[in-house]
Amino acid sequence: MSEYHQPALLHESVDGLEIKPDGVYVDVTFGGGGHSREILKRLGTQGKLIAFDQDPDAVKNKINDPRFVFVDQNFQFLKNWVRLCGFRQVDGVIADLGVSSHQFDSSKRGFSIRFDAPLDMRMDQKRKKTAADILNQYDEKALTHLLKYYGEVEQPHKIARAIIAARPVNTTGELIQIVNAFAPKMKEHKFQAQVFQALRIEVNEELEVLKQMLQQACDILKPNGRLSVISYHSLEDRLVKDFFKTGNFQGEPQKDFFGNLLRPLKPTHSKPIIPSEEEINENTRARSAKLRIAEKL
Repeated sequence: MSEYHQPALLHESVDGLEIKPDGVYVDVTFGGGGHSREILKRLGTQGKLIAFDQDPDAVKNKINDPRFVFVDQNFQFLKNWVRLCGFRQVDGVIADLGVSSHQFDSSKRGFSIRFDAPLDMRMDQKRKKTAADILNQYDEKALTHLLKYYGEVEQPHKIARAIIAARPVNTTGELIQIVNAFAPKMKEHKFQAQVFQALRIEVNEELEVLKQMLQQACDILKPNGRLSVISYHSLEDRLVKDFFKTGNFQGEPQKDFFGNLLRPLKPTHSKPIIPSEEEINENTRARSAKLRIAEKL
């Protein structure tokens, strides 16, 4: 498990679920199984855990436990699959968003700036569109949009033009060579990571899928059920924060006739929970993690 992915904020995120021994829980991002194993430790013989992961490599980490059910699907289908597993409501849902350590460390998947590899970036290998397809087929306007909003980089239009002029672009090394001309000095790695993030989000439709998961998780939670979400960049965290606080993704509070806030969830903390310095020293990838927890009203 630790070789596949070292989970961030492991105990804090599972503590936030307030596990009931006989409860039903869902881990929508199984990965190496770190959060799932911690949940199973706290469940009794009558408890149940349903885990999702679309990455075929994650299947190898399945847990041999009668209380454990594995679903090899994207979590955007959360509600339907939980019902197919025989449950209409659950006591808690946990999500550890983003890319696993295993995916970053795989030299063939195209997620990392450390390896020269084919520009794939598909978390689900059944998806047809790769990062290379996007770079070689999108027009300037579409490329500019994803670089600006998903990568939050400067000069996105100039980068888009440079990519189009250099086509075909098929490897991570070729892409890095193109974008380095626009990278701020001494911040090349961060800049490259932002470009890769933009492509990864587009390939996997991450933000749209996250919205669907949050809404469906809310639908299947029992009253007082808990939703625990770990995010790793501002785009994800903003969606989670706004949905927890207002019930929508615009962050605009809706009130009833009496002035009461209309929202299905209530955050348990006013600010996100972040890793300790000790955890960051042990796991540098935890440094950008933010945990938000909400309770179903």
